[in-house]
Amino acid sequence: MNTAPTYLKHHFLIAMPHMADPNFAQTLTYLVEHNEQGAMGLVINRPSGLNLSDVLEQLRPEPLPPARCQGITVYSGGPVQTDRGFVLHPAGQLFQATLELGELNLSTSQDVLFSIADGSGPAQSVIALGYAGWEAGQLEAELADNAWLTCPADLEVLFDVPAEQRLAAAAQRLGINLSLLTAQAGHA
Repeated sequence: MNTAPTYLKHHFLIAMPHMADPNFAQTLTYLVEHNEQGAMGLVINRPSGLNLSDVLEQLRPEPLPPARCQGITVYSGGPVQTDRGFVLHPAGQLFQATLELGELNLSTSQDVLFSIADGSGPAQSVIALGYAGWEAGQLEAELADNAWLTCPADLEVLFDVPAEQRLAAAAQRLGINLSLLTAQAGHA
């Protein structure tokens, strides 16, 4: 029997409680792409300690960013290319570098940040520095190892749920309370 692989583009990866890798412990990752070459995602629940003002001051020192930019969190999207910015936002607006993903877009050009700052950009967004990447077969092996739970991505979790509640909210979509799962693997 020949079964085609199942790819998880536009799914969430929910880190299991026993996840040992410090890059991914307690994370919720949105999978931007997953195919035979590998996978790419953005961690969406780990604030970097920076806000949009901090990033804009690096990109364009003048003029000063609007005060509201201080309230827009920038997330640590993953351990790869941590100096590179990625913005997930609802489909519709296109920027200099925008990948259309269906109901979401991923923009990587600075113009998306400037438009968010000046109020003309997407009203909802997740801004991340860096991304998570997996080589061919690597994510499949981690899934087989029970490192992750998966569920279809939910825009409400992505944009409306506070960052510190996103992991639990995604698990809840599966009917799972992560705090009830043990960090120890069971052996029958």
